[in-house]
Amino acid sequence: MNAPISSFAPGLMAETSAARVSLAAPVARWSLRARDGLATLGDMLGLVLPPHIGQRAAAGEVQVICLGPDEWTIHAPEALAPRIEAGFAALYATHPHSLVNVSGRELSLVLEGPRAAELLTLGCARDIDSIAPGEGRRTNFDGVTVLLWRDGPTRFRMDVWHSFVPHVFHLLDTGCRELAAEPL
Repeated sequence: MNAPISSFAPGLMAETSAARVSLAAPVARWSLRARDGLATLGDMLGLVLPPHIGQRAAAGEVQVICLGPDEWTIHAPEALAPRIEAGFAALYATHPHSLVNVSGRELSLVLEGPRAAELLTLGCARDIDSIAPGEGRRTNFDGVTVLLWRDGPTRFRMDVWHSFVPHVFHLLDTGCRELAAEPL
């Protein structure tokens, strides 16, 4: 699963009056690719796989986001990983798909606060306001491919590959301080 947070990024947090950036709790993550049997694959997770890019679905602590016509990312508590992997393996013969555990590849940063959306614009050319709460997008942040989940009007999660976390965090930390120094 994920590398221990304390060994990878001890004390990773930036906080000002503008926004707060922190490390999210570790989760199990998968990349799912499938063209057929989507209802059955979704049933295994207890939800309907979202059909449109950027749409999300959730069942309890399991969250899924559609990234392409046949591509989804799944987040779930690490304790559910064996059950989810066994369930998909049991479906493979009748519903071919690719489920790849990518838990060790990424960390999630949480961005929240009154200027969190504005903070994202410092490195993301996308119109952040066009992403409605409860949706998400694969996008770029200062040249780094990230997965952006909008959890609420002023709360986001950003999945970032481990090797890019220091760079992305540094930019967000600097942005927090700059936005706090500016009048609203």
